[in-house]
Amino acid sequence: MNLANGRTPFFQSLDTISVASSDFSILNTTKEFKEKLLALIKSARKRIYITALYLQDDNAGREILHAIYQAKQDNPGLDVKIFVDFLRAQRGLMGHKKSIGNVRLYRECAETYEHQIEILGVPVKSKEVFGVFHVKGFVFDDVLLYSGASLNEVYLHHADRYRYDRYHQIKNQALCDSFVDFLQTQVAQSDAVHPLTVENIPDRKKLLSAIKKFKKILRSSHYLFKTTHSELHNTEVAMTPLLGFGRRKNLLNKVIFELVKNTQKHIIIYTPYFNLPNNINRAIRGLLRRGKVVDIIVGDKTANDFYIHDQKVFNKIGIVPYVYETNLRKFTKRNQRYIDKGLLNLRLWLDDGNTFHLKGISSDETSHLITGHNINPRACKLDLENGILIQDPNRLLQNKFHQEYENILTHTTRIEHFEQIEDVNDYPDEPKRLMRSVKRAKLDSILNRLL
Repeated sequence: MNLANGRTPFFQSLDTISVASSDFSILNTTKEFKEKLLALIKSARKRIYITALYLQDDNAGREILHAIYQAKQDNPGLDVKIFVDFLRAQRGLMGHKKSIGNVRLYRECAETYEHQIEILGVPVKSKEVFGVFHVKGFVFDDVLLYSGASLNEVYLHHADRYRYDRYHQIKNQALCDSFVDFLQTQVAQSDAVHPLTVENIPDRKKLLSAIKKFKKILRSSHYLFKTTHSELHNTEVAMTPLLGFGRRKNLLNKVIFELVKNTQKHIIIYTPYFNLPNNINRAIRGLLRRGKVVDIIVGDKTANDFYIHDQKVFNKIGIVPYVYETNLRKFTKRNQRYIDKGLLNLRLWLDDGNTFHLKGISSDETSHLITGHNINPRACKLDLENGILIQDPNRLLQNKFHQEYENILTHTTRIEHFEQIEDVNDYPDEPKRLMRSVKRAKLDSILNRLL
């Protein structure tokens, strides 16, 4: 893609790994994701590396963890490491009674099995509200299963409800090696990172110095790999694994912005929490002014994982979906003329009480970002994030991404007018009261930076 001003987007000059298009596939349902996860665990012979925000102490989390332990018992030489957020692992669910969190399950399994695996807690900040370990990806030998999903009952559709995400499988040794190398050398060796299977887990206050050093390392970290070759074969696509942490030198943030800014015809953006950073907002408006087509797929307020359906037990965390909906209404109203022209397509996803967790970007059917990045200020500035940029100049993956897009659209409705979206006056009493209090105290801008 060469732009009219002669400037080539910087991401086209990034080092890449060549991957056969036949080695890339997309799963379309949460149940397929769970089945594939269990199958890959069972078939792994060399290594299993899991990264997720959390592996939950519930039925699905236990099923996955026991399957991993069984693989280790069957093959004691299997290299197994699981990385989760240090602080998230040591608390219960929001809105529930206080507990020791998921470490109870980790300790129980460690006592049950002879051959041990490493479950490591990664603290990227000293308080969870200021940032979490949000790196994604599951490595099984030379297969990478990439999704924004964590591991629990709703992400794995264990019972009746599910949380919808995106699920991409890539078979490539160099890509898997780059993921594993980062975890081994930049994460596991840090003094801030600790096993969660033991009783004497250090208090976060004792780790403040180590966390500070760890953050400094992460700000300059990137995936290491050897570029396979400069010219793609006509059956290959180019992939670049990306890391992002902090405001400066954040390569992932830069790629997100450049993908949006340099779109020539059509862009698709997925985000579960509508809170676009200012520079992305401006870039989208620039596209619309130039007559480009922008599709944004976002979850309905009630499809947000923080939404509380029973207003009788409403608590403060339940305000989060209302904040996002307020942002969406303002954005829609500001850009109504582009909706009317058919240039801006805002689609709300809703499926009978299930929840929405999709992230990523597709630009001009040739550049795709699969990521756990929510494309919001928190992801841009606070959390440790990653993703994979896929450059497909020959459109070898066009049909696969198109089929994924059509599946996603199944449960979406296009917003024709901003008045379709509720405002504060339409909300139940408690959310209405809280939203008005936030507005009076001028806390909405602070919330948007942290959400």
